[in-house]
Amino acid sequence: MAKKDFNENVEAKLYVCVDHKRYKQDGEQLANHLKVEQIRKLEEVSKNDLVLLYDKEGLSLVGGKLRLQADFNNMLPRVKDDMWQHELITRAAKIKEGESNLKAMDATAGFGEDSLILAAAGYEVMLYEKDPVIAALLKDCLIRARKIPEIKDMVMRMKLVEGDSIEAMLNMAELKKDETKVVADMPDLIYLDPMFPERQKSSKIKKKFQLIQKLERPCFNGEEMVNAALSLNPKKILIKRPMKAETLGDRTPEFSYKGTSIRYDCFMQK
Repeated sequence: MAKKDFNENVEAKLYVCVDHKRYKQDGEQLANHLKVEQIRKLEEVSKNDLVLLYDKEGLSLVGGKLRLQADFNNMLPRVKDDMWQHELITRAAKIKEGESNLKAMDATAGFGEDSLILAAAGYEVMLYEKDPVIAALLKDCLIRARKIPEIKDMVMRMKLVEGDSIEAMLNMAELKKDETKVVADMPDLIYLDPMFPERQKSSKIKKKFQLIQKLERPCFNGEEMVNAALSLNPKKILIKRPMKAETLGDRTPEFSYKGTSIRYDCFMQK
């Protein structure tokens, strides 16, 4: 099946622009992948349109005066020097004392911050991101992060997949039924964060995420994703929720880890 034009039936058109010779080939490949036009200067488009811009800082999504980039530098205080041990998600993600070589699937990768903490805790993490723009921004973030000494080893345990995690989980579940087949990358932990990007609070961040919302991507189907995760029956399913939000799906979590504004609902293997 042919890939659709990314700008089909969207209000804000998307373009690719390269402002650094190092990224000439990357820009061409991204424009071809998204089937969008490549422009030479930002001034060529209207302020209502969006541009994936390659410059000396890497890849950013630009719209008018706003700029959005996936970046792990702001995560350094939370993961370096074993600070990841103090994160609520680390406690919630623990499966069993002393277990090693564990694999996690982040089914809603977004910009990968939570996956970085899981990787810091020792997980091999498969990051699934369905939105091709967010996936492109995250891919560039991971490439840049491999050059940061404090987190290089963590990032090497993270692998990005641009695709539908629901479809991937259902396919794995079907393969798992066949005892003659070995399923590669079968996760011990499945992590879901349906809060991205609505959970952002400050007006500045909200304005930035308006750039992504302008792309009019499909709505998140939380119940369908939970059911797909349950069909795979991993050792643990972890769902990030606002503190006062309802649970996702029909099944009641076995327990929850609660913070001040969020909680992690846990489902254990049956």
